[in-house]
Amino acid sequence: MVSKERFCNLPDYPFSKLRSLLGKVNPLEETLDFSVGEPKHPVPPFVKKEIAKYVDQLNRYPPNFGSEKLLESISSWLANRYEINSPSPDKNLVALNGSREGIFNATIALCNYKKGSEKPVILIPNPFYQCYLAAALAADAEPVFVPALPSNHFLPDFSKLSPKILNRTSILIICSPSNPQGAVADLNYWQSLLNLAELYGFKIFSDECYSEIYRDVKPVGLLQASIALDHDPEKSLSFNSLSKRSNLPGLRSGFVWGGEKAINSIKKLRSYGGAPLPIPIQEVSKMAWNDEKHVELNRDLYRKKYKIADRIFKSLEGYKPPEAGFFLWLKVGNGEKITCSLWKNHGIKCLPGSYLTNQDKGHLDSDDPGEDFIRVALVHSIENTTMGLMKIAKDLKLKTEEEIESYVSH
Repeated sequence: MVSKERFCNLPDYPFSKLRSLLGKVNPLEETLDFSVGEPKHPVPPFVKKEIAKYVDQLNRYPPNFGSEKLLESISSWLANRYEINSPSPDKNLVALNGSREGIFNATIALCNYKKGSEKPVILIPNPFYQCYLAAALAADAEPVFVPALPSNHFLPDFSKLSPKILNRTSILIICSPSNPQGAVADLNYWQSLLNLAELYGFKIFSDECYSEIYRDVKPVGLLQASIALDHDPEKSLSFNSLSKRSNLPGLRSGFVWGGEKAINSIKKLRSYGGAPLPIPIQEVSKMAWNDEKHVELNRDLYRKKYKIADRIFKSLEGYKPPEAGFFLWLKVGNGEKITCSLWKNHGIKCLPGSYLTNQDKGHLDSDDPGEDFIRVALVHSIENTTMGLMKIAKDLKLKTEEEIESYVSH
């Protein structure tokens, strides 16, 4: 029987909490929103024309799992990006309405009771993307949060969990490059997770939507590591999308890549309740996965913003430059207090780190890993990003008014 209270205890969504926090505060300066991870870089030039070209196809039901050409494009991209043999478009891939929809429904499709009748566990990094929690509850699983701390390079140490919890685990969810810290799992980290998955018989879901935004070294993907280390392909699923890679969050287009059995389970559920991508969206998506030029230009803009952030915050105690992604995870003392100050005094909207965390101590007796932080999304133009970051530095007393004017003028 489905519990009527399953979703009653969901915390308020981070941006609802932020609206409540700042709702009655009138900023003294022109506003700039760094709270939402919504890319503001240009949309690829071919998008408008391609959607218009196929608009008459809206009178047809689209292929539920992705068109043959779209899946072939994704397969070719994966082969080139990760230097592997092409995954089977038919057996190993499903097109998605963005990675959030995919992770949510794949959790429902693949979370299983095991080892008796105890409720299954889903392991979630803390801080976390809120979809992970809702997906766990929808699957009637117990979410267990594992802290991502500076001491473990912002990558959760799942091996510290008790065997009792690991034996109940059905799915482990990880985000690499991570939101919000920009940490990247290397081959050794993936090997430790894959070994745990083999030992305790659970699946790993890797949210890799930030994989194409990085400094110098391409992040290693989960399936890439699984292939290199000769692990069971049914233990791993990778989710990605065009939202960050191609500045197309409104397109809602992504994919899941995994073993044939797992993909079949996802397809089966999708046949009943999935919403396939409209044909014009699938055609645009195919072109986006086939084109790397716009991705390289996009990545270059973020690299410039990394350098600006590093220069501005080099004197901030505990500042760790992000390896990838487009967020800064700044240790500021009290995230809510600084968020209010930035909004009131400078019109800068950020997100308190505690709004992205589960604050219960949980199974590892850890304090809130987000309370002292704010998340800053580097999604604006170079000019607006520079101005906004300098205002944050001024509020943190890292920069004076004269330093801000001097920096911006140069």
